[in-house]
Amino acid sequence: MTRKTKTLHERSSKELSGVSLLGNTNTNYPTSYAPEVLEVFPNKNPDSMAWTSFICTEFTSLCPKTGQPDFARIYINYIAGKKMVESKSLKIYLFSFRNHGDFHEDCVQKICDDLAKIMKPKYIEVIGEFTPRGGITIYPYASYSNSSAQFKKLKEQRFLNYAPGKYTMDLGRIY
Repeated sequence: MTRKTKTLHERSSKELSGVSLLGNTNTNYPTSYAPEVLEVFPNKNPDSMAWTSFICTEFTSLCPKTGQPDFARIYINYIAGKKMVESKSLKIYLFSFRNHGDFHEDCVQKICDDLAKIMKPKYIEVIGEFTPRGGITIYPYASYSNSSAQFKKLKEQRFLNYAPGKYTMDLGRIY
């Protein structure tokens, strides 16, 4: 009889207890803004310094005045603390903005705030690259850091050095 041993890359049931959407084939997509769908799991390396980046290439929200759809790429870059966001729950959360009426800047700030609240990362930034409306493109940027002087400094540096496209990437590198 062979005994299965746990490798370093496996997760226990306890570690995955808060992850219910991943692997679920009966996914329900919310019809309104739904921060409660976000799920997190423990970071196995909370003392490490590592960037995690997500790029949502098909973000949609609604103009709060006209109800017209707004389209964007959303970039989420973070340095995890003790928790990390599960990607399928993030996808469903971002999808929940599809019928949500808010200005571009408010959507990006809301995403940053919701992720900071559930993960408590060392640092997070969210960038929106919205398609032009009326000939104007809007690239809102929001960030959060924990109370550590190191991450407060990082937040200040990245904010002061921000320019549209600086912390995002050419999507040709993805596809």
